[in-house]
Amino acid sequence: MTLADAAPLAGRTAWITGASQGIGAATARRLAGAGARVVLTARRPEPLVALADEVDGIALPGDVTDADAMTGLAARIAEELGEVPDLVVGSAGVFSLGPVEGTEPGIFRWNLDVNLQGAFHLVRAVLPAMKARGSGTIVQVGSVAGRKAFPGNAAYAASKFGVRGFHQVLLEELRGSGIRATLLEPAATDTPIWDSMDPDSDPDLPPRTAMLRPDDVADAIHFVATRPENVQIPYLPLEAC
Repeated sequence: MTLADAAPLAGRTAWITGASQGIGAATARRLAGAGARVVLTARRPEPLVALADEVDGIALPGDVTDADAMTGLAARIAEELGEVPDLVVGSAGVFSLGPVEGTEPGIFRWNLDVNLQGAFHLVRAVLPAMKARGSGTIVQVGSVAGRKAFPGNAAYAASKFGVRGFHQVLLEELRGSGIRATLLEPAATDTPIWDSMDPDSDPDLPPRTAMLRPDDVADAIHFVATRPENVQIPYLPLEAC
């Protein structure tokens, strides 16, 4: 086995948002295990610092809903590491269930702020430097709810359908730039986001044993990141079998 086989991302940097738990934390471990130097961002500093210590990464707490903060973090990463990250993974997200008439405007706005505007702020923060360098990989963690309607998903689906539309525009704008973009669309994934909902007791929700695992999604992100530079995977749906 060669070094490239054992550590295919050696010498590369990855910036992961939503990195304190769930898919983001699993992705940090997976990419660090493949040799990448990982920069971790989430709102809660305590679990972020603990994970950064575990994977020998860098913890940079921040809120994806704050455009200026995200731009500032991108500049700080470039200053400390010498360049913009090679790989950016947007996995910060919130998930609210409720029918249209039962969804408060604040909850609807919260889903849009974190899931959709957060995706925009992250990409906007790194894109100029990636374009100047002529390379980079952007991975957004979307959802099956971004392409298929489910009852009770008014706020969440609106945000994730929005991410899909944003990604489609991004694909067109990045053609010929050397930058790759992928939208992952996993089905229900067993993360702490379900804890307050107790899906095992709700016949309208999938049981946790039937869900994907965070490591499954992290493996898909690793797959995308390790394709040859001339290969782009625009969309990658994931489901449990």
